[in-house]
Amino acid sequence: GVHRLVRISPFNANGKRQTSFVSCDVMPDIEEDLDVEVRPEDIRIDTYRSSGAGGQHINKTSSAIRITHFPTGIVVTCQNERSQFQNKDKAMQMLKAKLYMLKQQENAEKLSDIRGDVKDINFGNQIRSYVMQPYTLVKDHRTNAENGNIQAVMDGDIDYFISEYLKWISLKSGR
Repeated sequence: GVHRLVRISPFNANGKRQTSFVSCDVMPDIEEDLDVEVRPEDIRIDTYRSSGAGGQHINKTSSAIRITHFPTGIVVTCQNERSQFQNKDKAMQMLKAKLYMLKQQENAEKLSDIRGDVKDINFGNQIRSYVMQPYTLVKDHRTNAENGNIQAVMDGDIDYFISEYLKWISLKSGR
């Protein structure tokens, strides 16, 4: 969320209070190891005769390959090569590429669900304010939780804010 910092800037010769904003997203690490494994029991490989130009060879051999992946319903075909083995290799590469893209899309959707709405980094959108002068206060605007010890919060003592947020989110969701 958006955080607001209010302080007297050391770079301001007039000693005026200045406000800065920062957006912070805490996201889980989603496994990037998208190594695609195709189990033999998850696929069906069909062979058929190629169509199109190619002379007498295409009418004599079943060199075209169709692979059906049962868990996803993805079907790939290849009849570009002259050999059934080459077509099978190409079709497996195509299937793995499609499964890889599907996994990437699922990961992107997971992150999007976790992230939720992204707010503008601007006044009125902050979830927490840190006021350093003329008084010290950290206030969570969602839960109205406050802590006057700003240094402790800056040093990582945020358990109070986490517990108040968890209470707030459970009340909000009706649990």
